Amino acid sequence: MRNLMVLGVELACSIIIPPISNNHQDITLMKRLLLIIIMIPVMLSSTAQEKLIALSFDDGPNLTTTVKMLDVLKKHGVKASFFCIGKNITPETVQSMIRAHREGHDIENHSLTHCAIPSLTPDSMTTEIQTTSDLIEHYVGQRPQLFRPPYIAVSKEMFEAIPLTFICGEGCEDWVAEVSADKRYETMLQHARDGLIFLLHDFEGNDNTVEAVDRIIPVLKKNGFTFVTVRELFRRKGVQPQKGILYSDVFQATPWEK
Repeated sequence: MRNLMVLGVELACSIIIPPISNNHQDITLMKRLLLIIIMIPVMLSSTAQEKLIALSFDDGPNLTTTVKMLDVLKKHGVKASFFCIGKNITPETVQSMIRAHREGHDIENHSLTHCAIPSLTPDSMTTEIQTTSDLIEHYVGQRPQLFRPPYIAVSKEMFEAIPLTFICGEGCEDWVAEVSADKRYETMLQHARDGLIFLLHDFEGNDNTVEAVDRIIPVLKKNGFTFVTVRELFRRKGVQPQKGILYSDVFQATPWEK
């Protein structure tokens, strides 16, 4: 389809560009410039119409579930976002986080101790986030850009103290052991939509989510979805994250209210 569009534009160029020069190079350059001008909005429109969706995982890193999830993502050629807890980054588990980064996944911030951040003083809030971001940057060379509040507990003071984009997401109760892999899969399939961020967990022993993700990826791909990281989801949808919004999908525009 795109090749046909290009041919059509080139034909239009040959008709509407006046023969103001007999120099073949000048005419060719003019055609190329006009082609670029015409194709830019077409390409931007095509990107905006893509069905994009993001997988994100909380509570790692570890040497069990995180590794299994990375294996599933690698199997399907999918990139995701891992929201890591600072206290879980140890000399042993850090290898899983480094692997995730090397394989193209984004490493984001899920606090240092997974406490209820609104109960902290502003200085303690800063310590929770800053320490975790410092750890992540030390090991993977990039600072997180996104923050998922533990328990999705949020306050106005947090938005003022934490200089990261706040992410929530659409969950499937995958932190509840009794929720089966089938139920998690069905919930994800039901909720899937363009621009959505899935909120999932890769804590130790959460094998039902590993199974559900392994099953949902090929189905959503078949339904026309492309999996990207949360950062990439914002970028490819042309959305500039705004302070004061707790995002479950990138199209949200309403600020958080208590």
